[in-house]
Amino acid sequence: MQDHLQIKDWGLGLSGHTIIAGPCSAETPEQIEKVCLDMKKENMIPGMFRAGIWKPRTRPGSFEGIGEDGLKWMEIVRHHLNIPITTEVGNAAHVESALKHKVDVLWVGARTTVNPFAVQEIADALRGVDIPVMVKNPMNPDLQLWLGALERFSAVGINKLAAIHRGFSDSYDKRFRNKPNWSMPIHLKREWKGMEVINDPSHIVGNRDGLLETAQRAINFGLDGLMIETHHDPDNAWSDAKQQVTPARLKAILAQIDFRDTIGEENPSERLNDLRNAIDHLDDQLLDILQERFSLIDQVGAYKRENHLTVFQSDRWKYVMESRTKKGVDKNLSEKFMKELLYCIHEESVKRQEKQLREADPIRKA
Repeated sequence: MQDHLQIKDWGLGLSGHTIIAGPCSAETPEQIEKVCLDMKKENMIPGMFRAGIWKPRTRPGSFEGIGEDGLKWMEIVRHHLNIPITTEVGNAAHVESALKHKVDVLWVGARTTVNPFAVQEIADALRGVDIPVMVKNPMNPDLQLWLGALERFSAVGINKLAAIHRGFSDSYDKRFRNKPNWSMPIHLKREWKGMEVINDPSHIVGNRDGLLETAQRAINFGLDGLMIETHHDPDNAWSDAKQQVTPARLKAILAQIDFRDTIGEENPSERLNDLRNAIDHLDDQLLDILQERFSLIDQVGAYKRENHLTVFQSDRWKYVMESRTKKGVDKNLSEKFMKELLYCIHEESVKRQEKQLREADPIRKA
């Protein structure tokens, strides 16, 4: 992955965990001013002010944003709060309007990230422009699509990049509006070293009550900031009313979060270094044990081949799954972890045994 600048180096006065707040949508100039004044009153001035100008909606007829007029109202934010502003863009025309009104940071929404053609159009419109861009995860948990969108901006010279984790569509999980799937932002940070990820608990939870818990979990997982929708009168907001909070509530939420720092790899404490060395030693032992186990699996595969047995034996699989899961739970390992671990081991075992059968099959050899 190409090098990019960290948020603290964007030249916008941002540092530490980035806090982005503001209404889901810009509605009226009076609304923008009231939010700003309430933020000043509560001494709750975020690092960046957000407001949607164009709102992609599932069906026509819903409020789809105020349009370019809303960008003019962002001067109110600069007047009262003197902080950077950010908004979502979905096509080249949006980019042109946002640049004309000197928006400081752009973000690409989840509905746009899923479409490489749309992302490329936005990227091409920004070719040669020095502006930070944040990319929300796609609607579905597709890491390559998320990475690909970021790469498209990097390819046109945008070196001020960040990601936004807003959760993923899941019609079966009723706890969240968008399931967090915490492994995805973590995998993104592993794949693109140094990529910062802002968490959007508003869109993950879809209500006010769960914001604190989700925001704290994001910080615990090492994410780099929060984007929380904030409105002076949330109940009467024109869009996403249930998930917006007042500036006073935002202040209370942030005051309760334990903001944790990542540790510089170049200088871990002696105690942490000792613990990591012990973990490394155990990992080596685990790999040796896995190697030995799969060596036995290969012998089982050879036996099945010679005796014309199928690879999958349902009774044996049921016994292994139930007995090992119980043993793991008794050792304080979660049932979910044990089942996922055993599925991975079983899948590899089946592949190795099936390979032996294929290699011994004269029809396939021919």
